[in-house]
Amino acid sequence: MAAKAGNKNAVGNKGGRPTKYITAFAKQAYKLCLLGATDKELADFFEVDECTLNTWKKKHIEFNKSLKGGKILADANVGAKLFERATGYSHADVDIKMHDGRIIKTRLIKHYPPDTTAAIFWLKNRQPQNWRDKQLIEFGLDNFTDNQLDQIFEYLTKSAK
Repeated sequence: MAAKAGNKNAVGNKGGRPTKYITAFAKQAYKLCLLGATDKELADFFEVDECTLNTWKKKHIEFNKSLKGGKILADANVGAKLFERATGYSHADVDIKMHDGRIIKTRLIKHYPPDTTAAIFWLKNRQPQNWRDKQLIEFGLDNFTDNQLDQIFEYLTKSAK
């Protein structure tokens, strides 16, 4: 719900078109960021261009802090859940059954084993130099003997023909 031009809650600017920004946007933006909203989605929500959103970030400290805070918290929550998935986890649960017309509740602990895909994803992003699919191996020509270099040159010139 974007503010209308001339809104008494709008923060004024010097010259030009009146800003649509109102202080309530900071709280709205924080909540949207907790839900994973991107800058493009925020701009669409507030019915402005992304460049206007970027201007708001620069001009309104509380707005910028709200965006950063919401995004950091959302990313941290997802990271924590991904880590649980990658390493395995357990949680309390209740099994509910019906027997002879009676409800029977049994407390239990559910266990989830580590998920290989989540572990690979975590490691590829946290340590790409060690876990990327394509490993880069560096070597210099000084590691080869003259005879080996001659053989490589001969092989390459034959392949080119």
